[in-house]
Amino acid sequence: MAYGGPVTSRPLDPIGEAHRQWSARWPAHADQMAAVTSVMRAQQILLGRVEGVLKPHGLTFAAYEALRLLAFTRAGELPMGKMGERLMVHPASVTNVIGRLERRGLVTRRPSPGDRRIVLAEITPAGRELAETATEALHDAGFGLPDLTAEQAAAITGALRAVRVSAGELGP
Repeated sequence: MAYGGPVTSRPLDPIGEAHRQWSARWPAHADQMAAVTSVMRAQQILLGRVEGVLKPHGLTFAAYEALRLLAFTRAGELPMGKMGERLMVHPASVTNVIGRLERRGLVTRRPSPGDRRIVLAEITPAGRELAETATEALHDAGFGLPDLTAEQAAAITGALRAVRVSAGELGP
């Protein structure tokens, strides 16, 4: 019962109440249920905050990640398949996001000169400028975590890394 103490009547913590109910019925699984539910709710909160920061720039988080990834590369370009791997998304998602960015003049697509079967996505100067502006906005907003210290953010990252390792996404 490590969730965080008794449930108070004000304000009601639905996850705390679920933990209480699970503890009464399935105590061996209560902490895992509360952890998963907490991560899912935190994801909803953070995505809403981050998307709110990016919306004035006409970006979703997925589009921002694609632009930022391209801006980080030396040549400003990557194969679409490599983008999917690095962004940890399905190739169709990369195609969709890059298509929207291309229509806005933020990215171009072209066949790789070394292998015409490979499609390269390349950030344009306008895309690079927008990536920088959006990054500044996210920095100003603390990436949706403005009230957390750097140590708290690092602790969250470490705890979630353990989940990623247990899922086989990373080595130990």
